[in-house]
Amino acid sequence: MSLARDDVYEVLSNRRRRFVIHYLRRNGAKAALGTLAEHVAAWENEIDVTAVDADARKNVYTSLQQFHLPKMEKLDLVVFDQRAGEVELTEEANDVDVYLEIVEGGGVPWSLYYLGVGVLAGGVTLGEALGLPLLTSVTDVGTGIFTVTAIAMLSLVHTYYNRGMRLGGDGQPPEVGK
Repeated sequence: MSLARDDVYEVLSNRRRRFVIHYLRRNGAKAALGTLAEHVAAWENEIDVTAVDADARKNVYTSLQQFHLPKMEKLDLVVFDQRAGEVELTEEANDVDVYLEIVEGGGVPWSLYYLGVGVLAGGVTLGEALGLPLLTSVTDVGTGIFTVTAIAMLSLVHTYYNRGMRLGGDGQPPEVGK
């Protein structure tokens, strides 16, 4: 089953569901519902798991059991065994990363950075071809090296930055503590 874009956005629109994906990716793809509820409650309250009280755990446990996990199971993102109280992440859940480019506050999406590098490289290439004074000493090879280097550097920065924005990465979910 291939996930529809609207379905993915619906699942990712809820913080508890993002936390479920993060926990399961980080901790072996399978977990007991109680353990999962404790971690989600801890992240929601930005406290240590050991500090989660019974009310917070029960609140998260109930909403996961009755609403969030069945919704995720319907989209084939998890297998939820209510009787055993276990949740398991499916392979389908790997497809949600594409939708997670997080642009905070006044941030700029990465696509605009790539567009900027493309325009800059195109301007250098055009300027060199037209023989503009500042670019007369730049050769075709130099223009190519500039373009490849600029794209490679931006890609490296993008990759490094997004490592911390993925669900299932080390530590807490990306949005906790912000």
